[in-house]
Amino acid sequence: MNGTKRADITKGLQVNIILKKDQRTGTLTEGFVKDILTSAPVHHRGIKVRLEDGQIGRVQEILE
Repeated sequence: MNGTKRADITKGLQVNIILKKDQRTGTLTEGFVKDILTSAPVHHRGIKVRLEDGQIGRVQEILE
């Protein structure tokens, strides 16, 4: 599942995000959602979140 819909993302969910510095390489970072930063219901590049370790990026995949 991709991370473009805010309704699909909840706190504590395990996700892969792409950090701003990794946008060129496409390197993904795995972690658990602490805060949802995007207020819009949908974002075409992914909902922006803060992980529990403090890193901020856009959700590329929701892991189950």
